[in-house]
Amino acid sequence: MPECDVPDIRLPEPCLVVLVGVAGSGKSTWARRWFPDGAVVSSDDLRATVGRHRHDLAATKDATEVLALIVTKRLGRRLLTVVDSTALDPAVRAGYRRLALAAGVPCHAVIVDSPEREVRARNRGRPEAVPSSVVTSQLRSLAATLEAIGQEGFDEVHRADAGDAGDAAEVVVVPASLYDAPAAARRQEEDPMELRFGLQIGRFSWPGAPQETAERLGAIARAAEEVGFSSLSVMDHVVQIPSVGREWEDMLESTATLGYLAACTESMRIGTLVNGVTYRNVAHLGKIVATLDVLSGGRAFCGIGVAWFRREHELYGWDFPPVARRYEMLEDALQLLPLMWGKGSPRFEGRTVTVAAATCYPRPLQDHVPILVGGSGERRTLRLVARYADACNLFGSPADVARRVQVLHEHCKALERDPATVTVTNLSEAAILGGSAAAAERYADVVATVEEQIGRYRGYAEAGVQEAIVALHLDGTTSQLEAFAPVIAAFRSRPERPGLTA
Repeated sequence: MPECDVPDIRLPEPCLVVLVGVAGSGKSTWARRWFPDGAVVSSDDLRATVGRHRHDLAATKDATEVLALIVTKRLGRRLLTVVDSTALDPAVRAGYRRLALAAGVPCHAVIVDSPEREVRARNRGRPEAVPSSVVTSQLRSLAATLEAIGQEGFDEVHRADAGDAGDAAEVVVVPASLYDAPAAARRQEEDPMELRFGLQIGRFSWPGAPQETAERLGAIARAAEEVGFSSLSVMDHVVQIPSVGREWEDMLESTATLGYLAACTESMRIGTLVNGVTYRNVAHLGKIVATLDVLSGGRAFCGIGVAWFRREHELYGWDFPPVARRYEMLEDALQLLPLMWGKGSPRFEGRTVTVAAATCYPRPLQDHVPILVGGSGERRTLRLVARYADACNLFGSPADVARRVQVLHEHCKALERDPATVTVTNLSEAAILGGSAAAAERYADVVATVEEQIGRYRGYAEAGVQEAIVALHLDGTTSQLEAFAPVIAAFRSRPERPGLTA
């Protein structure tokens, strides 16, 4: 089949899709071609339910009420919904837009147009033909609709061909987070921004585990460095967390794993994202990080946070204090760790820990080991970042991150600190389209093409992220790393930029 230049009809999920066209234009045929039956809400079908047949115009009012109820319930469940009706009345279209607005989802119009001769022929062939005068009136309404619909407030208006032509536009449904990605990818190509990438490894239940775990992990680490990842991190958990897998899945202990990764790599920074402040004596953590820095040739960073996973505290017999106490522990750690790595052996007295002498030999090779605080709390966590840390790790969409970056900058301003001295990182999942069907279904929100991933991370760069930490869905091989390499190349950074992995 020859290539064509007909653009795809790209739809975000969830959204409300309103089909616009006269009776006999082929809307229902087009909808059945591109959407599952349950997603299409047809006014004709509902007329048959509440009236005598599909074209019982006397049942239109009741059918419309039922249609609105079904659409409301589906949108409330965040399901893509397609309204199959003529939608030639501006008031009707406005009603659909209100339903979408109330549900907080986009509303797209799709105009399904066919030549008048085909429309009238289809209507004449129906068991219950739409009167010719009605078709004529609808054709006039369609002409008026085509002039007005672009100004009515739909998020997007598309044109569809209801025929079987090979050059017709195809429908592409993508997660809402990826909808604008192609446009963002074009911005990155035309006006590049810099962005570093770190690899987060949070799952080790690979084929051949545990006998092959070391070999596979080493190969992944070396490949990550080769394709351009700037940092490599693991989670500080001793059992798998619910958002990633099941409790009985393999989970390597973080500090021992980092020692192994230090031996497998040469240039990437390595560290834990993030150490739970409740898991170890803070002075001991300082000793661990200093040792890692020496053995890695000065490549360690220290991520730290207040900890949250109560279950593993119960399993391993660790105290799990109230969150206010954990924040006190975090602030003590942020003050004590630099003392452990600095000159002399000063005494430290904090609110939760006292150290008679901050003794740590050998010292780290770095003059300053970067400290990253994990968490997006705007009132407490980001204030601690502004006061003590070198980097933060923010969660959420680009819009969420942009808002939190602004809050961080306000905290920095209050403390008379230059916000540029705090590196902003973001942790998110990703996978390049082309993996297994099961993975594509399970991780639908993060599986994307290279172009879409470039656009997605351009959004984070525009939000103020300087290093994107990527939890790739690895299968124990290097295939996803190699597939992700073009994304990294699109944001290739210069080494002089300060930050976590400078």
